[in-house]
Amino acid sequence: MKKIYYSAPLPFVGQKRMFAKEFKKVLEQFPDGTTFVDLFGGSGLLSHITKSEKPHSKVVYNDFDGYRLRLEHVPQTNELLSELRKIVRELPKHKPIVGGARKQIFECLIKHQDRYGYLDFITISSSLLFSMKYCLNIDDMNKETLYNNIRSTDYPLCDGYLDGLTIVSADYKQVFNQYKDTPNVVFLVDPPYLSTEVGTYKMYWKLADYLDVLSVLAGHSFVYFTSNKSSILELCDWIGRNKHIGNPFEKCTKVEFNARMNYNSTYTDMMLYKNAG
Repeated sequence: MKKIYYSAPLPFVGQKRMFAKEFKKVLEQFPDGTTFVDLFGGSGLLSHITKSEKPHSKVVYNDFDGYRLRLEHVPQTNELLSELRKIVRELPKHKPIVGGARKQIFECLIKHQDRYGYLDFITISSSLLFSMKYCLNIDDMNKETLYNNIRSTDYPLCDGYLDGLTIVSADYKQVFNQYKDTPNVVFLVDPPYLSTEVGTYKMYWKLADYLDVLSVLAGHSFVYFTSNKSSILELCDWIGRNKHIGNPFEKCTKVEFNARMNYNSTYTDMMLYKNAG
């Protein structure tokens, strides 16, 4: 019998494992044979569960973040973790890695990347960095404190996890346009959350990008995920109650000033003005 995963087999920021059982209940509303399009596929967990529950449905998994490449390299990642365990075997768990051990860690990472031409930084970050902190290259990781959080067992090979899925890798708008006129289509919409760290995604998200996602919901069946940190529902409710206002900043003049908090943190102050007289 095919294994059904209720959490992603490799670390991924924002995977929906806490929603897995409730998501299965939502899927019961749609007949088998429905087309499901996972616009922000992420770890593929929603697509995997959907295909497991609806085996006769077409399930489109938009792997924009390259998760399947990480799955393909699990054997190499396990090999690297085995080498890292040897380096830290005498060190206390969950404590900083310093001195010669830290130097050995980076020598090991560089050697592994040179050997295979690939390194799964997100998975390795979960073993070497503070909880929920991720780096995407060695230079950035070298700026961080390393911790001995190295996983004690290998990751499973994940055979069958993506079986039966139609896998694409494109901007969600392109995928949406391809399937928006498909009969009985359901869009799975799990964008990066507003006001939440999105450092592991391959794109930079502005407020307008979050709002653009809402346009795919109109007139379609969907399952949409958000967070109370984003205030997106509150914003939409306010706009719905104040349709007459429009854009109060239209025809304003904007003045910007770049400010610096410290050596690696900057922000932009803005002043907008309009003379309505």
